[in-house]
This record gives sequence, C-alpha cells and structure tokens, in this order.
Amino acid sequence: MANMLMRACVIAVAVGVVNVAAAEEPDMEMIVKSAGVAPVSFELGEVLYANPLSSPADIAEFRVEGDAALTFPRGCLRMENSRPPEKGRHANFIFWCTRDFPADIALSWNFRPITDAGLAMVWVGARGQNGEDLFDPSLAPRDGNYPQYHHGDINALHVSYHRNPVAGRFQVCNVRKSYGFHMVAQGADPIPGRGEAPEPFRMRLIKCGPRVVFFINDLQILHWVDDGETYGPVIGGGKIGFRQMAYLIAEYSDLEVRAVRLVP
Repeated sequence: MANMLMRACVIAVAVGVVNVAAAEEPDMEMIVKSAGVAPVSFELGEVLYANPLSSPADIAEFRVEGDAALTFPRGCLRMENSRPPEKGRHANFIFWCTRDFPADIALSWNFRPITDAGLAMVWVGARGQNGEDLFDPSLAPRDGNYPQYHHGDINALHVSYHRNPVAGRFQVCNVRKSYGFHMVAQGADPIPGRGEAPEPFRMRLIKCGPRVVFFINDLQILHWVDDGETYGPVIGGGKIGFRQMAYLIAEYSDLEVRAVRLVP
C-alpha cells in the first residue's frame, strides 16, 4: 500500500527491475522499457475517479452481468460466482462500472485472491462496435458467457491474470482485443497461489493511444503497441469492468482511474 500513500513517484522499469524514488511534482512519470519496443514515458495526471470499494454504497454505479455474490467481509469488495460452477462458462460474470472513461487512462486497484481456481480479468474501452454505449438497448443481451464479449457486438481490450495458479507451473497474463478473440500480448504472471498471498497486489493498467502496459506491484508485466490495422482500429474510450471465472473468489479495493499522457 506504500505506493498509494506516496504523493508522487518516478518509476523506472527495465528488465524486470523497478526503482522508486520520491518526486516533487504532483504527477507521476513512468518510464517503460520492453524488448522490441522503444522506451517511452507516461505522465499520470488528474484523478478522474476514485472508489474505496469498501461498502455496498460504493458499488451503486456498478452493474453485474451474470450472477455474482458481492460482499464486504473484510471492508473491501469480495466477488464470487452465484451459479453452479458445473455450468462452466455460463457460471462466469463481469462487473461493470457504468461510467464512461476517456481513451487514455491509468487504471489501478488492489487484488487479493481468496481461492486459486478460476481466472481474473480487467476490461477497458468497452463500447458497441458502432460506438454505442455498452448498455445501449440495441445491443444483444449479455449474461456473463464469454463468447458474448469477444464475438458479440462490442469492442474492448482485456487483460487476464491469476490464471489457476499451480505450484511448479509457469503462469501468464494475456491481452486480448475484441471484436474477435485476438491474443495480442503475453507476459509472466508473478501472483502466487492464495496461500502465499496474504496481502493484496497493486494492479495497474495503462491504456494510452495505441499502447497497453500492465503492472503488478510496479513490476512491468507487458507492453503492447497496437498498429490499428491488424486487428482493427485502436480501441478508444468506454467502460471498465472486472471479470471472474468460476471458481475464483477474490477481493478488490482502492480503485483509481487517472488521466495519462505520453511524454514527448
């Protein structure tokens, strides 16, 4: 939680090493380096949205697609599926914030797995394929079934993480772009099994222009640049959401969305 308490910081990322130092400016500059991608810097600006996710009142602006149990046993949001896990993908759900956000954002939140089975995802830039609001009644109904989201009538980006961690097995985070089931980037997932994760992890996803950068505890996991042609135009602004696959139970807190820009 130290990174939540610091007023600002400069984060330099290179070959999996993160150095954090105090800065005087109110914004945060992040220097991102990836193999095969030229180093870039992002400046984090004003806070567009902040939510502690600590009580039922905090999720009044959210909507569930599918069936989920939303509780607060430890003063933070705990989510788990309500349908029998035997229903497979029909037991999964997604939890949308009903606000719209601009195209260039830095999204951060705390994540703590309670169970190992299942999968977590974060979604950004979700809209109808023709620019409709995600909840426009002209769009086909959705109830948490995954194909409705990657081969339905919406566009979005999503990052998956905490994928059924098993001791001794290498785990990965994936970026997919929809419409379609296009896996466009992949990186190692450092989140251990629940027995080794007593404290929450600070997750951060930067979506800025054609760039998508994902961090866990300030460790850069992946950096992808969309060419805007191979898999369709670059995703713009829209809704954000959190998706879980059964049997995952997980806790979320301290959601924050900030403006972000690429430093020339």
